[in-house]
Amino acid sequence: MDATRLPRLAITAGEPAGIGPELLIRLAATSLPANFIAITDRALLQRAALRCSSAITLIDDDGSDIHERTPGTLRVRHTPLGVAEIPGQPDARNAGHVLATLAEAADGCMSGRYDALVTAPLQKASINDAGIPFSGHTEFFAERAHADVVMMLASPELRVALVTTHLPLAAVSAAITPASLTRTLRIVHAELRSKFGVSEPRIAVLGLNPHAGEGGHLGHEEIDTLIPVLEALRGQGMQLLGPLPADTAFVPAQRQHYDAVVAMYHDQALPVLKSEAFDRTVNLTLGLPFIRTSVDHGTALDLAGTGKADPSSLIAATKMALELVARSATRRSSPPRGDERGEGPLIPETSIK
Repeated sequence: MDATRLPRLAITAGEPAGIGPELLIRLAATSLPANFIAITDRALLQRAALRCSSAITLIDDDGSDIHERTPGTLRVRHTPLGVAEIPGQPDARNAGHVLATLAEAADGCMSGRYDALVTAPLQKASINDAGIPFSGHTEFFAERAHADVVMMLASPELRVALVTTHLPLAAVSAAITPASLTRTLRIVHAELRSKFGVSEPRIAVLGLNPHAGEGGHLGHEEIDTLIPVLEALRGQGMQLLGPLPADTAFVPAQRQHYDAVVAMYHDQALPVLKSEAFDRTVNLTLGLPFIRTSVDHGTALDLAGTGKADPSSLIAATKMALELVARSATRRSSPPRGDERGEGPLIPETSIK
């Protein structure tokens, strides 16, 4: 690969009636060293630029490489809307458009057309309102790539991965099995090595129950599932802390002992992360055969159309994507030794009681 060419980053606009299109316009105005390819409707971007009072030059993407980009320029992979957007009012008739942009982005990354993917927020409800079962970006890309994946949110200070994602709280306990927990920890361990360059990852694992079950007095998931899995994985050389009580796992004295946290469910750890680094937190999908980062916020329908949406999270997601692309290129040019790949045999389920 020509080291001087700019990385080709696919950028999806998400929900047309949300702030995503305006965020793309703000991103294009930066001087970040990337060849941005917006996968969305060309006219949608033009209207978003007017709302942002920003000049934008849109260029049809022909797949060619570039070595520099002028701020205010954006290449486009035109994907037509179903109907023209009304800011703040999602329309189920655009569900097909949204899914088509995600499919193009994922397929393009897997074929090598794009070096990484950055996604703006979408509105899951409007896709479901169209009669299409859809639970989120993470699940869509996992199915598209036939991959086992893990959702991670990362800020400069903290990385948090999830065993379960968009589940009702009542369904969480049943979803935490030896197989699901083992798979999550193996993926996080491998990706900390390959994507983040952590040679010997230290992972803190939160308990499911208050006080991590308090020896069985507040629940048995730790005794029955978490502890046997952690002991088995430690036997294969993984550095795992826990199960830790979630209410004390994030204090400064604890943070120096781990490189990432694995939480049992969505709201167990993400409020901590978002409360201290909301505009600097990036959503990553680990386990995919391509790099995917995203904003850590929603569509902000109340701000859509005002041109006032803060692009900080999308810019942070783009910067992280560029860092991961650069690290991936370095690893390809200097393959790691076998003991640094983060690979190894999965633990047979029969060995975890």
